[in-house]
Amino acid sequence: MTTQVTKGIKISVKTSFEGTFFKNYKMHFAFGYTITIENQGRDSVQLTSRHWKIYDALKELEMLDGEGVIGKKPVIKPGESHTYNSGCLLASPIGAMRGHYQMVNFTTTEKFRVHIPTFKFSAPFALN
Repeated sequence: MTTQVTKGIKISVKTSFEGTFFKNYKMHFAFGYTITIENQGRDSVQLTSRHWKIYDALKELEMLDGEGVIGKKPVIKPGESHTYNSGCLLASPIGAMRGHYQMVNFTTTEKFRVHIPTFKFSAPFALN
């Protein structure tokens, strides 16, 4: 598990290999990840957007931006957490992701970034 704390917000990431499949005559490697966002601070916060950098050993860097996570903009009170599952398709059996969440502190109205640590993907057969 990979973890990082930014401004009292702890991000924990666990990855899994989901399998391979062919689409349009190309092999794809499916990976899943579970992220837990834990508020270790004193104020309630809301996740408003996300930014991802997706690294694939056989493709160029891909960047994705979007509102919330999995269609939600969770409010996380002090001592509480929000967990969600998502996934990623890669052209190779090895890759990684990293990024940040944009958050707002409800007490101070401050907007701030929470860093998502780099987490790696590797199919079990790809590494000896």
